[in-house]
Amino acid sequence: MANRKYSDETKEQIVKECREIGNTALVARRHNISKHTVYSWVKKAKETGSVRSLPKDEKKQMKEIENRLSKMSDENDKLKKIVAEKELELAILRELRDKVNPR
Repeated sequence: MANRKYSDETKEQIVKECREIGNTALVARRHNISKHTVYSWVKKAKETGSVRSLPKDEKKQMKEIENRLSKMSDENDKLKKIVAEKELELAILRELRDKVNPR
């Protein structure tokens, strides 16, 4: 089982076989491919819907988008925390106001 390149079509066929048979190790042995390689193809197909490799420029763009999403998610979490703190402050101030000046 030397380092080999497999076509996207071959990978898709093997992943399809794994799904049909339900035994990845058996399919790997049938094709004389490392079971770890086949497991990684199955995992990638499950996560992305395909085992096809993206062109380098698309990979780079995808990575940039993932980084931006991560930063925005962090920023969103910080903003949610700030809003929650402000809502708490407002509730405390309203409670204090109602104690000082009952309606």
